[in-house]
Amino acid sequence: MRRREFLSLNPAGTIPVLLAEGDHPIVGATVIGEYLDETRGAYKRDKRLMAEDSIQRAEIRRLVDWYLVKTDGDVTRHLVRERALKPMMAGAQGGGAPDSGAIRAARANIAQHMKYTNWLAASRDWLAGPRMSYADIAAAASLSILDYLGEIRWGEYEAARDWYSRMKSRPSFRAILADRVRGLAPASHYADLDF
Repeated sequence: MRRREFLSLNPAGTIPVLLAEGDHPIVGATVIGEYLDETRGAYKRDKRLMAEDSIQRAEIRRLVDWYLVKTDGDVTRHLVRERALKPMMAGAQGGGAPDSGAIRAARANIAQHMKYTNWLAASRDWLAGPRMSYADIAAAASLSILDYLGEIRWGEYEAARDWYSRMKSRPSFRAILADRVRGLAPASHYADLDF
């Protein structure tokens, strides 16, 4: 059941929501990222997470969408539901035994996304270009979920593994590596920076 207070901030009931100045709700990961860049990015100069050039910004936005929408729809949503959520849900809520067909389909889709990530990481300094951007953050967050579940065969994707290791080594990423899902232990290498 969705709380009325939250729905007053975001009638769609989705997360994330950032309460900005004056408690104005900013809704959605991409929108929040753009808002933070517009309001605070100028102070970061060469450390901005959005590029100055419009073509580079478009590439960053495309990759953010790829990881937060496409990868989620093809892979993450299904594996999280089947492996993490369903076993803990009551039958009336759709819980029960994982659907092996949904897991197989999602696992088959991982290869496409990892090959693409590997190609990006091998052909560029960072996924969207010469410096770290929101695209890297979106991709690392998306792949971190799959890494937690032990679903990625990192040995097959050396460039992606090296890029992900750089992301895992960032101080801002350490809190993510410390998170745990009750009743579901992470893969043994999950918090290891040099996996």
